[in-house]
Amino acid sequence: MTTTIPAPPTSSQRLSLSRMHAPTLHTIPAAVAANTARVRAVTSARIMAVVKADGYGHGSVAVARAAVAAGAEWLGVTDAVDGVALREAGLDVPILAWLNPSGVDAAQVSAAGIDIAVGSLDEMRQLIADAAGVADPVRVHLHMDTGMTRGGVPLEDWAELLHIARAGRGRIEVVGVMGHLPRADEADPAANAPAVLRLRHARDAVLRAGFGPLIVHLAATSAALTDPSTHFDLVRVGAGLVGIDPSESVELCGAGRLTASVVHSRVASAGTPVGYGGAFVTSNETHLAVVGVGYADGIPRELAPGASVAIDGVRCPIVGRVSMDQIVVDTGDRVVPRGATAVVFGPEGGAVPSIREWARWADSIPHTIVTGIGARVQRGIEGDLTNRRTDAAISSFAAGDLLRGARGQEGVA
Repeated sequence: MTTTIPAPPTSSQRLSLSRMHAPTLHTIPAAVAANTARVRAVTSARIMAVVKADGYGHGSVAVARAAVAAGAEWLGVTDAVDGVALREAGLDVPILAWLNPSGVDAAQVSAAGIDIAVGSLDEMRQLIADAAGVADPVRVHLHMDTGMTRGGVPLEDWAELLHIARAGRGRIEVVGVMGHLPRADEADPAANAPAVLRLRHARDAVLRAGFGPLIVHLAATSAALTDPSTHFDLVRVGAGLVGIDPSESVELCGAGRLTASVVHSRVASAGTPVGYGGAFVTSNETHLAVVGVGYADGIPRELAPGASVAIDGVRCPIVGRVSMDQIVVDTGDRVVPRGATAVVFGPEGGAVPSIREWARWADSIPHTIVTGIGARVQRGIEGDLTNRRTDAAISSFAAGDLLRGARGQEGVA
């Protein structure tokens, strides 16, 4: 089975002066599906597709739909209001919301069938009070602090948490136990073992308190891919859906392609300073192209040498400082006309930079690159005729092709 995915325009398909396009992040559902299948191949646990931060910048609804279609049985979000939005979009699988910085409307989540994680005694007390009079008890996952010291109930408070939960029966229903792995990115089962043991103790205490059956979950993307001992009943896959394995031990498919138009081009003689402060000076005569995307759109301002974009299958280095609305790239002896498409990142490999490369250039992690894409960057879904750019070439990619693209050479000159 193949999925139709628009490829970046070639030189024969460049935009005319009247057909410039705004910076656009194209989400690739076929890649999300391939990544979901990659996790399914290594675990018998159910998969929760975590689509927090607007699906890691790729669109929560688009990512959720692709993951569910590929076999994910749960969805996860940071805030209950995000879960309600998924329900309104027609997604009917179980949803869990944790942290909930906007608070929890007990009646709303009860009616929408959204599970709530509780990570402190105060949260539990508040939720029970708020759930007075709800038609159906709020389904709760008890969050154990398994070593992160960032959220979750410490082991020494676990007995009191269970006492409060028992008193709140009828308003809440304890259906799950969860934790987080502080060292999963090391892809080392020995590093995960203390958290696994803590969660087992927590689960056993909940069962002894008379709650159950329980859904127990601990692993996120890295552990889901590398450590079966952490899988329990459910694994939570978020960054992995869009092609990011924090452990960098498994190749996944990039699920987004960020493109922008060349808005200006010129010849620069040797010794010409470029950008604010003249931080870069040309060493010889060359052609420069200005691409209409900058730090207001999520391009990191501080970049290591080598940061590049791809234009017509050729990698072009960024020169000078990143500006709010634009970057300048060196196209060498090639004249790139206004309206040509620059691919900032994508899954193709070869000349097209990957998210992982951008993270290295920014001295950061891939998560910050994809979640930092600005609001003025348009969003599109590749393969969706209502969002497809009419000038784009059409190619046919199977999941295997996407995986091969993820393994493409990085750093092609």
